[in-house]
Amino acid sequence: MYLLPALVVLGVMLAYPLYQLALVSFYDYRQPQVTGAEPLRFTGLENYRALLGDPQFWEVLLNTVVFAGACVLGTLAVGGCLAVLATRLAPWVRILLFLAALGAWATPAVTGSAVWLFLFDPSLGPVNQALAGLGLTEFEGHSWTYTKWSAFGLVLSQVVWCSFPFVMVTLYAGIRAIPHEVIEAARLDGASTGRIAWSVMLPMLRPVMTIVTIQSIIWDFKIFTQIYIMTGGGGIAGQNLVLNVYAYQQAFASGQYGLGSAIGVITTLLLLVISLVYLRALRRQGEVL
Repeated sequence: MYLLPALVVLGVMLAYPLYQLALVSFYDYRQPQVTGAEPLRFTGLENYRALLGDPQFWEVLLNTVVFAGACVLGTLAVGGCLAVLATRLAPWVRILLFLAALGAWATPAVTGSAVWLFLFDPSLGPVNQALAGLGLTEFEGHSWTYTKWSAFGLVLSQVVWCSFPFVMVTLYAGIRAIPHEVIEAARLDGASTGRIAWSVMLPMLRPVMTIVTIQSIIWDFKIFTQIYIMTGGGGIAGQNLVLNVYAYQQAFASGQYGLGSAIGVITTLLLLVISLVYLRALRRQGEVL
């Protein structure tokens, strides 16, 4: 009963839009249909067949999986390391670290992307100037967004920069919640620091790790703003397209709203499958109920 109001809100705000998204994906829904000039034509699975038969879709899907996976791993690594570091810092230093991290987290994606582009600008960017000043002359006028993986790496660094604070603060709270007596007992039994971290602390942090991992997967698979701004809409010849940008291009740039909706449905299903597989793997290991 206590959860019922939240379920009602989620039903209105989430379930109905998802229903509409799936419904549109079964129609030939273009600009004339939006304005009501032409009637809707039911096409069934035609949009899905067109996507699955398009080599570009599979390339974009691979880009999305590899890029999102790298973002998740990078975010967890940076956030986890800083969470451990925060437990060893003086209180005033830890406060400064948290303030700086939360400042990065609170920065809008558009602003953060613009700042990152300036830092790595080929001519005026301080990063290229600093590298050239160290004797790496090949970075004079170097464009970080010209090649596919260099552009993805640049966007990845910006995504990790704005995402790690959530992981850091959450894991720091989890570490602080571990009873001190448990760690002391492990030390008295002769366990090393590494053994305590691996065999004592990590198992107790796995529920928290599950939350931040699934949250990071959902966020990073849905990235749109950073890719769109930093690569100019998907990079040269679409080399940096991910599913969300690809859906935007199909729906709004090309006016094929049915096809764009089909991409959205596939993205949602993909996220559900990945999350369920991850939870099932943890359940088999007895790490979640």
